[in-house]
Amino acid sequence: MKKIISALLAAALMLGLAACGTKNTDSSTDSSSAAPVSSTPAKLDTTCNVYALNGPTGMGLAPLMKKAEDKTGRLNYNIATVGSNDEIVAKLTNGEADIAAVATNLASTLYQKTEGGISVLAANTLGVLCLVTKGEEITDIKALKGKTVYATGQGANPEYIINYIFEKNGLTVGTDVTVNFVSQPTELVTAFAQNEKIIAVAPQPVATTLTVKDQNAVIALDMNKEWDKVSDTQLVMGCIVARKGYIEENPDAVKIFLEEYAESVKEVNSDTDTAAALCEKYGIVASAAIAKKAIPLCNIVFEDGAKLKTDLSAYLKFLFDANPKSVGGALPDDNFYYEAK
Repeated sequence: MKKIISALLAAALMLGLAACGTKNTDSSTDSSSAAPVSSTPAKLDTTCNVYALNGPTGMGLAPLMKKAEDKTGRLNYNIATVGSNDEIVAKLTNGEADIAAVATNLASTLYQKTEGGISVLAANTLGVLCLVTKGEEITDIKALKGKTVYATGQGANPEYIINYIFEKNGLTVGTDVTVNFVSQPTELVTAFAQNEKIIAVAPQPVATTLTVKDQNAVIALDMNKEWDKVSDTQLVMGCIVARKGYIEENPDAVKIFLEEYAESVKEVNSDTDTAAALCEKYGIVASAAIAKKAIPLCNIVFEDGAKLKTDLSAYLKFLFDANPKSVGGALPDDNFYYEAK
């Protein structure tokens, strides 16, 4: 269990920093959408170094990681996962990473820090927060009036999302509902073990872990769906970015990566058993059993082009209005969004 909690801590820390565009219900946000018909070479002898954060942000890469291991990809892939944002930032800024799967607000912050040195290629994760209950029957947000809710991510995206959803449902945090923020997901695990009645907003796969560890805990609400009920923008918590230098030097390689990544995302959602096993194998999630239950609630997608720009720019505006520092102090300009040449 210590191994699971440790891995989940890294994932939850990422999500606490994560950013989570227009609401989309068509197939473009369904991971079954695939890349356009390729006009690029079938294979290139080009190295592509890819890094991802553990947890939902990296789940869509699992089948592509298998291709990389088997050397059946169309590029010479080196793909690895890490446990913290700091590692991703270091690898992108020193050129060790060509492409990375990161939180959307981190992508915006990096764009500012590198003076436009990265571009966002695609969205890969929508909302990953869930309301988990034990001994409490909650069927809608309004039922939280008078309750205490535990959560992680104070001063980061989870807090802004929670506050917005509660406000749109007529609940004022601090008056109608109390939100107790804890610093680590392990504290949520402990709180569920010690209390007969408890409510928490937790990121995946932490939310699923709570239900696996405690049979009386249930996922009551998918907060991505609750967001959709009250907002005309889309939660976009995870994305794929690339160094502009790599894009300029290897335009066909970037196109190939996007085609293969779209296929990888589709495989994750169409074959959860295989994807879950790969997530455990590559350390993206600590347990295949947890990954299998969590994948349907992780809202893993492939979204690029105009749709990406519409959805992500709207979500980053939401974050900027909540706290400018959360997106690096300024909204990224149009050059932030990748356009295939």
